[in-house]
Amino acid sequence: MKQDLWKAYARGMAAAMNGGSVVVPAGLLRAYRGVGLSDADMMLMLQLMLFRQAEGVDFPTPEQLAERLGIAPKTAHGQLGRLIKEGLLAIDEEADPVSGIVIERYNWTGFLIRGAEWLADEARRSVGAEREPQSGRTPGAAQDAAEWTKPADLYTAFEQEFGRPLSPMECETISAWVDQDRYPDELIRFALKEAVFAGKLHFRYIDRILIEWSRNRVTNTDEAKAHTQKFRNGRGS
Repeated sequence: MKQDLWKAYARGMAAAMNGGSVVVPAGLLRAYRGVGLSDADMMLMLQLMLFRQAEGVDFPTPEQLAERLGIAPKTAHGQLGRLIKEGLLAIDEEADPVSGIVIERYNWTGFLIRGAEWLADEARRSVGAEREPQSGRTPGAAQDAAEWTKPADLYTAFEQEFGRPLSPMECETISAWVDQDRYPDELIRFALKEAVFAGKLHFRYIDRILIEWSRNRVTNTDEAKAHTQKFRNGRGS
């Protein structure tokens, strides 16, 4: 009878665990090794997220973390210190407005940013690899070689204007403009400049510009300039 009770208890616990969850960005699970975290470091970060999201504990002690991870408190303390030193983890302090007591909480924004940067670099490398000549292909002229290097330069141009690394989705958008829509490199660059000029530096606006030019059979920068000037003159009249 007792065995049956324990089995029922176990089933109840399993159901409870299935119902509860901790939100972990999927990108972090892909990127953590790329930013220098070991499996043990990642488990510690996951426990920090668990303490906050499931238990409302923003600042678990090294002893609490050590008990969960099955390690010595000294080891947990060392891991925390190293992650803080590397900028992947931080401690925020906030004074309670009523009691004046200082409340501390762990902040892993540094980990999120570093992971996003690694994912952006991975996406850029992946797209760049797809653009490389297939095995056995040898460009016969300098123009062919230049065409293979253009896409990478195009991503750099966007990152310079946006002032940050591109996200994987943004890299895929540029890739689609080049591979699927067959927009010329110079036309995409000019659309980027138009977005900067208009003060609307986001991908949807640039995409609308390219679609508008495509509908009007604009194929190069000279035609794009003429079309844009005509549009502006029409608005000004």
